[in-house]
Amino acid sequence: MVQCLFFSGQALFILLRRIPRSLLRGASFIAAPHYTAGTSIIFNSMRTALSCLFLLFIIPVFTATAGDRQSGECQLTLARLKYGGGGDWYANQSAYPNLIKAARERTTLPVCDTMTTIEIMDEGLFRCPFLCMTGHGDVHFTPKERVRLRAYLIGGGFLWADDSYGMDRSLRQEVGALFPENPLVPIASDHPLYKSQYVLPGLPKIHEHDGKPAQALGVYFEGRLVFFYSFSADITDGMEDLDVHHDGGKPHEIALRMGINLLKWFFEQ
Repeated sequence: MVQCLFFSGQALFILLRRIPRSLLRGASFIAAPHYTAGTSIIFNSMRTALSCLFLLFIIPVFTATAGDRQSGECQLTLARLKYGGGGDWYANQSAYPNLIKAARERTTLPVCDTMTTIEIMDEGLFRCPFLCMTGHGDVHFTPKERVRLRAYLIGGGFLWADDSYGMDRSLRQEVGALFPENPLVPIASDHPLYKSQYVLPGLPKIHEHDGKPAQALGVYFEGRLVFFYSFSADITDGMEDLDVHHDGGKPHEIALRMGINLLKWFFEQ
């Protein structure tokens, strides 16, 4: 069952203190110079303070169990992230619908049969525990989007980014700005996400591109994986309809299995 946790004012204050000062400055408010007990956040205007409350006051924590599907109601809506920067956030249009169909047929997760497109500043962001993004071009978040996306991820949300060749440099820069204290690290092949539904030896390689090996990278926050990055793998290309890239049935199936594993691992961890 999907649950939401609403933070009190004290918890909001603690959360604000957990945001790096670089993000606070970028969003037009300034952190006090020392993070010690009793330190407050100093805002340069009432408008900014109200904006921060709007961005961060309601932070959901999402949980789900496989048995939730038995109620016959869908509770988990997969969301595609619409981002700025000029990249084609809409790429691989049949990939996520195919993943949803496969997840509904092969698992008991209460996944809805339709997906939604969401922007970081949309009110509905916190009702979407699992975000997906892909594309071939640049990714850019505004300062306020960085603050809000970080709050979403810290609060229990998850983001899976699949580079369809071309977004790597800008995406790494944005992730570094989101979590300057927690760099991208390799995800080992023995991570539970590779065994949640299907046993996979690691991140599968669908398209060659530069001939580089597939790399699974992620960001952890306080021991929890909040961001998963599939690089040089093209999982979303593989999940597309067979007549789009003509990859063949085996790569298509492997890509779907990887996507299903991510969904099941997240909602049952």
